[in-house]
Amino acid sequence: MSKRVLSLVFLLLFAASAWAADFPSRTFECIAPAGPGGGWDTTMRMVTKVLKEKGFVTQAMPVVNKPGGGGGVALAYIARKKDPHVITVYSPPLLLINLTGQTPLSYRNVTPIAMMINDFGAFVVPKNSPYRNIKDVFEALKKDPRSVKVGGASSPGSMDHIQFLQAAKAAGVTGLKDIPYVAFQGGEALAALLGGHIDLYSTGMAEIVGPLEAGELLGLALTSPQRVADGPLANVPTLREEGIDAVFINWRGIFGIPDMPEEARAFMEDALSKVAGTEEWKAICRQNGWTEAYMGSAEFAAFLERTNAEYQDLLKDIGLHRQQ
Repeated sequence: MSKRVLSLVFLLLFAASAWAADFPSRTFECIAPAGPGGGWDTTMRMVTKVLKEKGFVTQAMPVVNKPGGGGGVALAYIARKKDPHVITVYSPPLLLINLTGQTPLSYRNVTPIAMMINDFGAFVVPKNSPYRNIKDVFEALKKDPRSVKVGGASSPGSMDHIQFLQAAKAAGVTGLKDIPYVAFQGGEALAALLGGHIDLYSTGMAEIVGPLEAGELLGLALTSPQRVADGPLANVPTLREEGIDAVFINWRGIFGIPDMPEEARAFMEDALSKVAGTEEWKAICRQNGWTEAYMGSAEFAAFLERTNAEYQDLLKDIGLHRQQ
């Protein structure tokens, strides 16, 4: 090995060691893997808001949106980083984009720090839609799988897509591969729904609270096990209430760079644990219809292993498993 290569290796190791020893020592880069207005963006902004306001982190924590590839663009970005001040937020697409062959990168290319919430899915239509409940949608699809154009804020094979297909399957719809699905970035799907470019929006509950309050949408169903207790989501039935035996969880957690230095990981895990215990965070969860679901790093890593295996089986069932 040449002296130049040895020097470069030494410098990289020294830089990583220095970052870990002084962590946190500079401005963070908080990556939201989709555009503004989506669930990842909302979650990261709320997490960093509490971290800063409560003084758990004193350095600046700007949120940087890196949309594209159903989260793959951000994953490729963070997988190359060596600075532990770069963190990101992910949910099921972290697993799904690998299992559906969109990227060779996976959850093993980031460091799980903490799970923060469970969000649940929602199916909504414009206020003037001919579909007045979720059973109307599935009856139309039973007659013609191409009759309802579904949109989501992520790519085919994403959680937005999968949760709708699984609900349709549970309702007895066949020809799942033929149901049109249009992928958008971040909040663009909502604009497409209101503009009549798609018939139904499959998303997370947090994304539709505002439009429901404004009276722009009709909520057809939630994928949660129980109805939300208060707020605009309280008027939306669960799939189970509509006679469809299905529940789908959209977990969200915070991740660091690959091989994140232990000192940095431990600091962030502790800070996020403190966030989860605040009244401010509990209020944010209530306002967004999220379920508090804090998990520390080790438990979160084990959860990801189990869930990845479950998603793999699910995708094989509907013919979307194309792992690279």
